[in-house]
Amino acid sequence: MSKRSWRRIIIFLILIILGGVGTSLALRPKAVTKPAAADIQKASTVPTLEFLPSEIFTAKPLELQQTLSLSGALRAVDISSVKARVAAEVKEISVREGDTVRAGQIVARMDVTEFQARVDQARGTLNAARAQLDIATKNRDNNRTLVEKGFISKNAFDNSASQYATAEANVEAAKGALDIVQKLVNDTIIKSPISGVVATRYVQAGEKVSADNKLLDIVNLRKLELEAAVPTNDIASVAIGQRVNLHIDGWPQNIEGKVVRINPTTQSGSRSVVVYVQIANPQNQLRSGMFAEAQLVVKSKLGVLALPQNALRKDGNGSFVYVIEGDTLARRPVTIGMSGRSGDDYMTEVLSGLDFGTQVIRTDMGSLQPGVRVHINAAGK
Repeated sequence: MSKRSWRRIIIFLILIILGGVGTSLALRPKAVTKPAAADIQKASTVPTLEFLPSEIFTAKPLELQQTLSLSGALRAVDISSVKARVAAEVKEISVREGDTVRAGQIVARMDVTEFQARVDQARGTLNAARAQLDIATKNRDNNRTLVEKGFISKNAFDNSASQYATAEANVEAAKGALDIVQKLVNDTIIKSPISGVVATRYVQAGEKVSADNKLLDIVNLRKLELEAAVPTNDIASVAIGQRVNLHIDGWPQNIEGKVVRINPTTQSGSRSVVVYVQIANPQNQLRSGMFAEAQLVVKSKLGVLALPQNALRKDGNGSFVYVIEGDTLARRPVTIGMSGRSGDDYMTEVLSGLDFGTQVIRTDMGSLQPGVRVHINAAGK
């Protein structure tokens, strides 16, 4: 083989080797892709905690109240039992349960026949007594003239004067008797002593009743009271004028009242003291006898930073909370103050360690790791 042929073979082999190296370099991954893959792997290992919005509490100014629990039934402040004043037949009773009445309104009438006859008789007796008084007056005056002229004795004049005094007394007695029977006539007309609502009607028209027989019960619902027993251990914290928040069975919203009276004696047996909480009821929507649970405000603070009690945790160093800073979980030590109610929630005051607007984990999830990422799942409301 000639020298030229060997040269061609060698050149061909060199080209094949160079082509294989180029292909290998083209197929090898670039070195710059290795850090990006490492970062992705590292990011996938960072833990993330997911919370629902209901598990987050945002610190804001609140009114915090220390309260004393009360319970009892509502009762009307003004209650009137309308009774018969005379023994007679009920001729008419014009109202029924649930009817609204005003003070002075006629609610019943009794049979007046017997009493009217007694009035007529008393009036006749009075007229007769007046006639006798007229005669006695004339005799006394005539005898006065005669005794002055010496025609009759002093004893005769004294007798006429005595007869005049007796006749005058009889007239006054007859007037009194007429007034009494006239009052009985007036008492056959029964009027409501207060404005309110008829609670109970005890009789029907045509019934014969005795004097003092109960006809109606009328209650004024515009002012109601809660009678509640307070243990003697707590009565020292109760004072007239304190606010009370009441939740009444079957009523959609709470109602505010105030302490108006405190019983000066304890109840036998329980040794508790009854306090009276008055509430307004201008529309007569609440009813006497409704059961109420109430919170008497013993102490109140406005504009405090307070958290739900589940949000507060304790260890050997004191109290702390978990908060969200950006998208990361953090732990904050706090100093706490008084506990009490804010609305329907039981809260604890935070004196230091938190600012208004801080998002706090309100759900007790055990021990959490500060520094982990946090995600709030708004779609999971």
